Amino acid sequence: MDLSAQFQSQDEALGNSVLTRAGLQPAGHVASCVADQEIQDNTSIIVTYLLEQVEEYRTLANLRRQGWENPAGDKFFRKQRRNADKADAHTSRHHFKLMQRIGNGVHKVTSGFAISRFAGTVLDMCAAPGGFLATALKLNPDATATGFSLPPSEGGYSILLNEDDRYCVKFLDVTMLAEDLGVTSIPSEHPDVRSFLPRQIEETRLFDLVLCDGQVLRTQNRAPYRETREPARLKNAQLALGLEHTRPGGTMIVLFHNVEAWDTVCFLHTFNKFSFIQLHKPCEGHTTRSSFYMVATKVQSQNHEAVLAIKKWKDLWKTATFGTDGEFAESLRKGEPTAKEILGEFGLELVRMGRGVWSTQADALARAPYIFSQPACTPES
Repeated sequence: MDLSAQFQSQDEALGNSVLTRAGLQPAGHVASCVADQEIQDNTSIIVTYLLEQVEEYRTLANLRRQGWENPAGDKFFRKQRRNADKADAHTSRHHFKLMQRIGNGVHKVTSGFAISRFAGTVLDMCAAPGGFLATALKLNPDATATGFSLPPSEGGYSILLNEDDRYCVKFLDVTMLAEDLGVTSIPSEHPDVRSFLPRQIEETRLFDLVLCDGQVLRTQNRAPYRETREPARLKNAQLALGLEHTRPGGTMIVLFHNVEAWDTVCFLHTFNKFSFIQLHKPCEGHTTRSSFYMVATKVQSQNHEAVLAIKKWKDLWKTATFGTDGEFAESLRKGEPTAKEILGEFGLELVRMGRGVWSTQADALARAPYIFSQPACTPES
């Protein structure tokens, strides 16, 4: 089918109605800033294409929408968020064991945790409580690891790995790694002027396996300017530094949300240019949620496209940290193809990679107690 025909009526479909129809947000949702609106508009184009082309996605969209419309869904996810926010010993231990099982599952399907080089190295950008790090070290007994994690005093988790001289974790906020991200001069009037950090990773240091699964924590105290941009600051900091320090031929494992979201599509499109990528949705902990893992192997981190990506992600972090909402929105679109151009170039590959993720989530939602009235499955933790 001609792409122009597919997009003929899309201008009328843009906006909340399309995203609500796909179950990505409730009716009446209002963008929090210019950049959020930019992402919504482009996501709407992607979603319209998928609703027209992909049966698995239409099924998922229908189930997601039922979840939004059922008050039981709100109650279920409020309980999940409340449990996740309690960083007590029991919660941390449960999360630690869950992440080990998820890591083993990711490896079983993708072989993503394997390091072929003797005495390989691992970089974990958001390590606590340490489940993925434990998986990596168990599967690669000669490897050593470096990790970063938000301090428990700032709302982060404790490290539950047994003490071992094979790994070292520094407790810090990776969104504040200013020098590593190319910023050495901080404006004196900036609200976080005293919080930015000097270099933490040697410029020439490279790692065989890089883990980027950090998520914004609601329990962290942050300056008000960070609230709407924190997901972008965290994701771009992790990916810029992770890719920059991946050994050519190495592997990156990255947590993303919503295959069809504009920012996720841009990341996948970019990684596809210099690595072999697989998408995997674990059988526990993620099935009803939008989350999934991208496993990028054979990463050519010194490829021209990779170098451009690192620069763009560092620039996005800088603008999200120091710029205005308008400047951040402009930086999101700068150098990126339009949504229609990406679909023309990458749409079929996106569908191929996303089918398994959408099918897994749809199967889980079809059994979820907050979709239909009868209880069917044990809620995920």
